[in-house]
Amino acid sequence: MIDITMPALSPTMETGTLSKWLVGVGDSVKSGDLLAEIETDKATMEVESIDEGIVAELVVAAGTEGVPVGDVILRLRGEGEAASSPHPPEQESAQRTPAPQVPPVDNQTSKAAPVVAENPPPTPPQRGGETEARVKASPLARRIAEAKGIDLADVAGSGPNGRIVRADVDAAAGKPAAAPAPASAVERRAPPAAVSDAEKVAPTSDIPHEVEKLGNVRKVIARRLTEAKATIPHIYLSVDVRLDALLKLRGELNAALASRKIKLSVNDMVIKALALALREVPNCNVSFAGDTLIRYTRADISVAVAAPSGLITPIIVGADAKPLSGIATEMVALAEKARAGKLQPHEYQGGTASVSNLGMFGIRNFDAVINPPQAMILAVGAGEKRAVVDGDAVAIATVMTVTGSFDHRAIDGADGAQLLTAFRNLIENPLGLVA
Repeated sequence: MIDITMPALSPTMETGTLSKWLVGVGDSVKSGDLLAEIETDKATMEVESIDEGIVAELVVAAGTEGVPVGDVILRLRGEGEAASSPHPPEQESAQRTPAPQVPPVDNQTSKAAPVVAENPPPTPPQRGGETEARVKASPLARRIAEAKGIDLADVAGSGPNGRIVRADVDAAAGKPAAAPAPASAVERRAPPAAVSDAEKVAPTSDIPHEVEKLGNVRKVIARRLTEAKATIPHIYLSVDVRLDALLKLRGELNAALASRKIKLSVNDMVIKALALALREVPNCNVSFAGDTLIRYTRADISVAVAAPSGLITPIIVGADAKPLSGIATEMVALAEKARAGKLQPHEYQGGTASVSNLGMFGIRNFDAVINPPQAMILAVGAGEKRAVVDGDAVAIATVMTVTGSFDHRAIDGADGAQLLTAFRNLIENPLGLVA
């Protein structure tokens, strides 16, 4: 029998909800086939099999919440293996093992490999008189290796039980490994914060109310925000930015892009401006890591998107090098996937800085909470007509207030001010966004 366990599909995942089975007892599956839909602390994801065989038992029922990472959820038997009766529930409960430690996180790709415990495989068939050793690798690692022409037999695995993950394939291809997530980051596995007495107080009984159980995503949001505010010394800097020149250029660009059915938003241009400003002021494109500082040479911008399950931040990778049309197209696709709960881990894990835009709601200004292990986030307010002073005259202009929240352990106030100045210059002279 081969035991398939609840995988760790994100660095912060400790338990998951098995939303739906995509296979049934007796089904034959092979590596890469979809097994189940699992709700993680970030999104609902489809899980692939990394083994082949016949489904002998669905250990966990569909809809079960709070299944610990590493617990057995399904059992496979080999093609020639005799079927055996399922373990009774009480026996299965006794056999469950503690959740394994989540693998180290690559801060750029930010992938945690699913954890699968299996019995020693049977002796593989003979080919050409030699025994072909079985290579254990994640489906993503296999696809990347195939695309790059890399023989997985020559790659050393760093995942659980020597399993090959994406970082191993990237290293074999000669791609420099990204800096690991800092040990102090909230992305590490940490026990949930203790609930205070005030939080345990039941609502006043004579007030009509409903009690709503928190989903995994909302629980993680609550824990991460609490830890971020408790452990990161935030410093806030605000600046007013004139939008008139940018709005004029946006209209001209959208007219030119209409035949390609691409429409730029102000937020797309804000993403590009922040990415270029980070390249201009590299002291703000950093992460604090205890006794070290991680400096990034690429600007990956996380963009806050409100999804039904809670806030999630899909990433525009390398936004400093992408054209505005590319950012707009990618942002539409990522936002749709985020709201549908279909983002893959590499699409929301990582990032070097964040943008949170509430301007569409008419919010004039606000202070955003830093998304660790990042060291800054830009809060964008609404563009509105305001009276401004031009020399000795008063004029009317469209003005937007932006506020940067900075991790003061990593970024000094002067560096934060330089970043906002560079950002303002790009917005007010927007040809720099397309140059």
